[in-house]
Amino acid sequence: MRLQGKVAIVTGASRGIGRQIAIQLAQLGASVVVNYSASEGKAEDVVNTIRQAGGEAMAIRANVGRVQEVELLFTETIRSYGRIDLLVNNAGIMECQAIADVTEEMFDQHFDINVKGTYFACQQAMKHMEAGGTIINFSTSVSGAMLPTYSVYAATKGAVEQLTRQLAKEFGPREITINCIAPGQVSTELFLDGKSPELADSFRRMNAFGRLGEPEDIANAVELLVSSNARWITGQTIRVNGGFN
Repeated sequence: MRLQGKVAIVTGASRGIGRQIAIQLAQLGASVVVNYSASEGKAEDVVNTIRQAGGEAMAIRANVGRVQEVELLFTETIRSYGRIDLLVNNAGIMECQAIADVTEEMFDQHFDINVKGTYFACQQAMKHMEAGGTIINFSTSVSGAMLPTYSVYAATKGAVEQLTRQLAKEFGPREITINCIAPGQVSTELFLDGKSPELADSFRRMNAFGRLGEPEDIANAVELLVSSNARWITGQTIRVNGGFN
């Protein structure tokens, strides 16, 4: 229970990778805020799963693409738990379109949630996070590939990697680490939506193990970065992708 007494916010935690991260942080002893935007029932299911296992959690609705709602997420967390020690900026959207089909609305929505949401959550962490805290942002291993239709999504994640690097020295004086995890293809609703079995199988063949990752693979990397053994790691992007190339 090495996170006993710590408070974690996990954005986009109602399903997939975020759900698994929330559950594993709670297993380590943290009180977990399960953030969601629309899936209230699924968020409450995560909370109930944590509580039934003896952990502490609550769900807070906030669309991270809106700065006012990000601020509310942090003030509600402070009001309920009195502190914030861990922030996992997992919330994100991914829609794949050829450049000819990308609309301004799609472009703006991706940057609002994937980039603006991450940035202003980090801003709130600067204001409210306890010294010695941990921030984990999310990129994608697709940023290192040249895959058609991923241009907007990959661009947002490239921005997240850069802001992670640039913010490291701002958080450093308070002993707060900030790093970025870049998953490979993980078997989640977000990744599999709209993909044929043949396309999913082609992604399996792109890594060293011939399988899609599982949410637990990514949550385990989060566990590493929130541990005391990772206090000398900051400003880095860590590819958790099974050797995807």
